[in-house]
Amino acid sequence: MYYDVIEARHIEGYELELIFENGKRGIVDLRAYIKKGGVFSRFSEMEYFKQFYVNKEIGTLCWPDAVDIAPESLYHQATGEPLPSWVTPGKAAV
Repeated sequence: MYYDVIEARHIEGYELELIFENGKRGIVDLRAYIKKGGVFSRFSEMEYFKQFYVNKEIGTLCWPDAVDIAPESLYHQATGEPLPSWVTPGKAAV
């Protein structure tokens, strides 16, 4: 799927540069995820946040303890392209 993240690089703070399977790239600022609470509350610990990695099997960013962000949401945030029609607005972030 063209939303798959294939590379990620930390820029600063909560900003990451992402490269997608279709060659598109962009920067996402994931600071707002802290306010979502739940599993994302750990993002307030910068050392935890920096433990992100790309899970090639599912094509997205992951963190320890099975935390991940939907690749469609990351693609939308990084490129500004619309979410797929099958995604319910507000639900794609997790």
